[in-house]
Amino acid sequence: MKKYLRNTCAAVAIALTAAAGFTAPATATAAGLIQPAGAGTSALKIRSHVVNVVIEDGYAITQVDQVFSNANGQDMEGVYRFPVPDKAAVSEFTVWIDGQPVVGEVLKKEQAQRVYQEEKAAGREAGIAEKNKHYNFEIKVSPIRAGQDTRIRLVYMQPVDIDTGIGRYVYPLEDGGTDDAANSFWTSDTQVHEQFSFNLDLRSSYSVTGTRVPAHPNASVVMLNDQEWQVSMLNQGASIGTAATTSNNGDDVAVTGASVIGNAGTAAVNGGVAGQLDKDIVVYWRLDSNTPGSVDLVTHKNPGESQGTFMLTLAPGDDLAPISEGRDWVFVLDMSGSMQGKYHTLVDAVQRALGNLRPNDRFRIIRFNNSASELTKGWVGINDEEVRYWSDKLAQTNANGGTNLFAGTKTGLQALDADRTSAILLVTDGEANVGTTEKKYFLELMKKYDVRLFTAVMGNGANRPLLEAMTEISNGFAVSVSNSDDIVGKLMEFTSKATHEALHDIELKINGVRVSDLTPEVTTSLYRGEQLTVFGHYEGSGQASVSLSGKVSGQNKLYQTQFDFPDVSQRNPEVERLWAFAKTQELQNMIDYLGDDSEYKDAIADIAVANGLVTDHTSMVVMRDEQFAARGIERKNKQRRAVETAAQSSRVSQPVVSTRVDTQQPAFNKPRASYSGGNGGGALSFEMLLLLPFLMLAGLRLTRRQ
Repeated sequence: MKKYLRNTCAAVAIALTAAAGFTAPATATAAGLIQPAGAGTSALKIRSHVVNVVIEDGYAITQVDQVFSNANGQDMEGVYRFPVPDKAAVSEFTVWIDGQPVVGEVLKKEQAQRVYQEEKAAGREAGIAEKNKHYNFEIKVSPIRAGQDTRIRLVYMQPVDIDTGIGRYVYPLEDGGTDDAANSFWTSDTQVHEQFSFNLDLRSSYSVTGTRVPAHPNASVVMLNDQEWQVSMLNQGASIGTAATTSNNGDDVAVTGASVIGNAGTAAVNGGVAGQLDKDIVVYWRLDSNTPGSVDLVTHKNPGESQGTFMLTLAPGDDLAPISEGRDWVFVLDMSGSMQGKYHTLVDAVQRALGNLRPNDRFRIIRFNNSASELTKGWVGINDEEVRYWSDKLAQTNANGGTNLFAGTKTGLQALDADRTSAILLVTDGEANVGTTEKKYFLELMKKYDVRLFTAVMGNGANRPLLEAMTEISNGFAVSVSNSDDIVGKLMEFTSKATHEALHDIELKINGVRVSDLTPEVTTSLYRGEQLTVFGHYEGSGQASVSLSGKVSGQNKLYQTQFDFPDVSQRNPEVERLWAFAKTQELQNMIDYLGDDSEYKDAIADIAVANGLVTDHTSMVVMRDEQFAARGIERKNKQRRAVETAAQSSRVSQPVVSTRVDTQQPAFNKPRASYSGGNGGGALSFEMLLLLPFLMLAGLRLTRRQ
């Protein structure tokens, strides 16, 4: 099985799915306190929701502090849910007990559930953080005392997405509406009653020339210097004045010093409510157009230990040439009921995509819900009249019914012309519930075709595991798309990948220092603007020779450099947890691919318990300190979090440190691909680069490998 870490793909999908911006599905829930549908208004409320994010050294750390209030006359259990962030490792769940924070410990899922229920039944304070497949994380706290407040904290970390010079961070709040069973049973209270704040500190190794929060135009964006930016939103029930600032190239990047999250408008309009947890916060930043291709290394290795952990990121220069020949484009569009809140965006995005095809291109449009059918009835040539006609026809369709993803994918694959270079753009949230639904059959289908699947995963709660596995089988790439992605800008991102050469059959070699436990073990293709990020362990220290080889249009390519792996490195202890999460994801892919899950489940649980990770097979439980001791549960995660927190505080107090290691012997001789300047990609504005609307599940079939 081919495995990837595609940490730069998100920007592609952003370019193609946000053309018109989404409207959240009317039936979808969102982050918030949940209760059974029809149970009436809950006595529990969210008093405050405070988010602090730091992005530095190639990864983001998100800390969420919340206070729940119980105005009822009896003790209650609080249940809070939020969508699963992309590639996020939950590292801390803390509950304040007797005024003191108690950090949770990770146990196997069944054991954690048993411990929580026993502590709850005994009337002692306890909490549990669990993962509900690909849909959401669920936090339970008991009891929230009558007439009192309970404070909790959640921390998660994830690799940063950078593609074609654009970084992207998403704080997910909007539920995708794909878990039908949950949506029919639960309702969410998304209101924050007293204080909402969101603060993001961006500390970049490379110069940043602009930052943007498209769905929250009133967010304050402040440039401290060309490597440090701050984004903030605050509402405490009062109107706050506005201020403006600009970036160093004159772009407007900031508007106000306060904003209400979601659709709350102002506190006065909403009866004093500070915000709604129903709208994702998406933050973009743009690297300087002359940012060099580079190799970056982040490590952790304690004194006296033989083994260290590393995160190696290779960002190639822009030396993949454009392809001039015409292509065939097959749009495979999900029009099922779960797409209702996203369908108009899908339609608008496809219309824009059709308008950007070249005169020697052709296209077909296939739609699916309970079954699949073709709208166009054959190949259509590109001219203004045809594009306008089929755009209008598509606009007259609506979303309803189930999701026969297998039929839609198969129909799209069968529509390809073997004599032409073709692309399939399959737009979906991937929640297959009609016809063939087992993952292994989708993977078997993909193996039958010489197809590269470029997957834009639409909305939170989408079936990322299925869509990303299909993508990996096809040597393509996957991106996640939020309803809050920029509505103006990223159509050209996908185009640049589909219309430029790619580096195929790639191989990464590290010699001179012994490395092991690499994840991903194999990556076969890199597309224009992509980065390759690999995690692993290394032994000892010293100089390593690193080479990246592959083929472009059949011609061999070789990039190489040398740099040192350190003997002691304590700046980034979080790398251990990031490696562990990437490894558990790889093992989960093996479960999905091979079907025999017993061995891999145990391996996932062992890695997750050792590294403090919430997974499908492990949960994080909180109880009184004396109860941890009474149950003989070692406080591993408490110790790990103390080390990570100290390291983070130290980093923030110091100037930004470059993680680039190939300055003496550059691996790449050109700047990275960019939409801010030439570099073979055309001079596109930052806004034009942030359009991302049509492509939800995109598959590119190359009948002649470029």
